[in-house]
Amino acid sequence: MKPSRQKHSSRHEVRFQIEGPEATRAIVVHVERKGKATASLTDRNAASRLEEAVGLAQAIDLEIVGQLVVMLGQPRPATFIGGGKVEEIAHDVKEGEADLVIVNGALSPIQQRNLEKAWDAKVLDRTGLILEIFGRRARTREGLLQVELAHLRYQKSRLVRSWTHLERQRGGFGFLGGPGETQLEADRRLIQERISRLEKQLDSVVKTRGLHRSGRARVPYPVVALVGYTNAGKSTLFNALTNAGVLARDLLFATLDPAMRAISLPHGRKIVLSDTVGFISDLPTPLIAAFRATLEEVIEADVILHVRDISHPESEAQAADVSSILSELGIGENHRDHIIEIWNKADLLPEDLQAMRRAQALRQEDCVLVSALTGDGLADLRELVEEKLGRDLDIYEAVLDPADGQGQAWLYEKGEVLGREQLEDGRVILTVRLSADKAQIALNRFKYRLRNTSLLDHAAE
Repeated sequence: MKPSRQKHSSRHEVRFQIEGPEATRAIVVHVERKGKATASLTDRNAASRLEEAVGLAQAIDLEIVGQLVVMLGQPRPATFIGGGKVEEIAHDVKEGEADLVIVNGALSPIQQRNLEKAWDAKVLDRTGLILEIFGRRARTREGLLQVELAHLRYQKSRLVRSWTHLERQRGGFGFLGGPGETQLEADRRLIQERISRLEKQLDSVVKTRGLHRSGRARVPYPVVALVGYTNAGKSTLFNALTNAGVLARDLLFATLDPAMRAISLPHGRKIVLSDTVGFISDLPTPLIAAFRATLEEVIEADVILHVRDISHPESEAQAADVSSILSELGIGENHRDHIIEIWNKADLLPEDLQAMRRAQALRQEDCVLVSALTGDGLADLRELVEEKLGRDLDIYEAVLDPADGQGQAWLYEKGEVLGREQLEDGRVILTVRLSADKAQIALNRFKYRLRNTSLLDHAAE
């Protein structure tokens, strides 16, 4: 029989151990609303949503000692769920010696406090859990500012914590323990002052990011942004395409801070590839607002790569969630022509299903089946990105003298060389794709030696 775990003598002063030899023991409760139908729940069942909530809890190394689904007709103002279920979970908490109960939903401050009293354990709702994960994952100054800002806004809205509770104790933001655990009154003035300071600091960081973005625009390299549901394999794909060392683990929200690298496409064109935070269903509004600066990389991107875990049973529902969040960011139907769907994790599919998915991807426009882990399909992906970036560009033919090495070098650097032909007299014909501004410079430089073959093709049609 294992030794009894000690809690504070005061009924609600529970000290939580999240580091060290003894991990926090947690029970995960997913509350499924009867008859509820929203876009984010399209074709998604309660079991899969419970599994996702457990994955979120495991992302901060909690020891899961119980998990269950509670069907709910009408939320109770005092406890959210019915009295019978509250008593049942109280028994589970005692039997499992749990320190923490995670409710996969949104609790009001009163509901949270009442459940903590009923269960004699800390209670965390979905927003609090995701904020805790983000607090652990943030590494850059911008990421830390964004998460702390979202955390403070969340705390202010709940009015159940004191200022001392907001001091950062460790990797997260103190939802799981630390001083001030029993104090229920937040100091509005202190919180608001801190929020104002953070907003100013974040504004400065955002301006710097904007300058960097302007600098890239002058280079100019197109920006290609990776988006997708959390754990879809974005970071693994990013590493496979760039040889970067970005953290890639089978873990929800393994990547929080954005990463950017310059890479070359098959015909030499350079792009900036950007990895971003993963999306998730019912992503709390404060987090979307706080991370809007980071997600502006997606808004400003020339091409968006929507990475999907095609092996996941809820892949379609996850894709719907990502599309919903993209719409919130202002990337609606009029931006759909900028999106490529990447069906990742093909290596996890049985051979027959893999063949079926490959055929489906070929029938769809701007879609490719890949395995970032094995590298299968990545060559097709690079070609598709290059082809999409070039759809709005004209193709030119330049006839250059053998001695005009500078002219050849300029076209290779500024354009995308699609073909090279050596004539008998030594001259070289380069077929090159150019942006409008570079084409104007090229026409002034090469004059009669450059012609727009796109116009000739249109005339022939």
